[in-house]
Amino acid sequence: MNKQAMLCAVLGTLLGASQAMAAEPRLGVQLWSVKDEIKQDFEGTLTRISRLGFQGVEFAGEFGPYKDNPAALRAFLDKNRLQCAGAHVHFDQLTDARFEATTAFYKTLGCSNLVIPMDARGASVDGSAAMSRELSALSSKLAPKGMRIGYHNHAQEMAGAVGSTPWDVIARSTPKESILQQDVGWTTFAGKDPVAYVYKYPGRTVSTHYKAKFAPGAAVAGSTPIIGQDKTDWAGLTRALRQAGGTEWIIVEQEEYPNGMGQLDTVAASLAGLKAVLATMPAQ
Repeated sequence: MNKQAMLCAVLGTLLGASQAMAAEPRLGVQLWSVKDEIKQDFEGTLTRISRLGFQGVEFAGEFGPYKDNPAALRAFLDKNRLQCAGAHVHFDQLTDARFEATTAFYKTLGCSNLVIPMDARGASVDGSAAMSRELSALSSKLAPKGMRIGYHNHAQEMAGAVGSTPWDVIARSTPKESILQQDVGWTTFAGKDPVAYVYKYPGRTVSTHYKAKFAPGAAVAGSTPIIGQDKTDWAGLTRALRQAGGTEWIIVEQEEYPNGMGQLDTVAASLAGLKAVLATMPAQ
């Protein structure tokens, strides 16, 4: 860890003391990881996800036969001992005209974390500043409903020098209640340190995407984009989440499926790799 990251770690530990003793983060999966399989067999795929040992799912717009019946979907989740870890929604779903319908749907699911998955404005500092005003307004509007807004990064939000990236602008320009959902795969793809960013903005990493992803030409021989079969410091990251992240959910996301593996089989491999890492760490 470089000097700047070390300073962020010290500062984050001090400022994040109130989050340090939070409950152990639960394990969820972003359903985009199984986007094809879930369309073919929604209930069967979620049932298998539960049997793998996941505690929750993060939705990405696919609800199978329940798209107009959130109460029945909630019952199905409860039957399979799954919680709604959050949902990816776009800004257009939270316009004044659609706000009540959208929030009512997710409230019925027991979902309190709504996350914007991507926006073109996140590619620039000025655009991120404008977008942050919209995120801040939504944060205030969602608070009375017991819900939070968040934003999820790709590589574009991590471009530039640390401290002046679009991600830094979003972090500084939105209220502390809003979620900085860091996608670790995209952070490392952009050449940034995901651990340092957790400490830099303590208490904001309410949920985070655990994704193994390689920057072009950066793959190490024998590594694959599966958690535990790559070079990401998952133990260090998990330690940071426990100490300063205020993290409720670690969410596995899979975008690449090596060696012809199926989508859910690859997710299962990443979960196994993550559990192996967690098994080496002392309980909080």
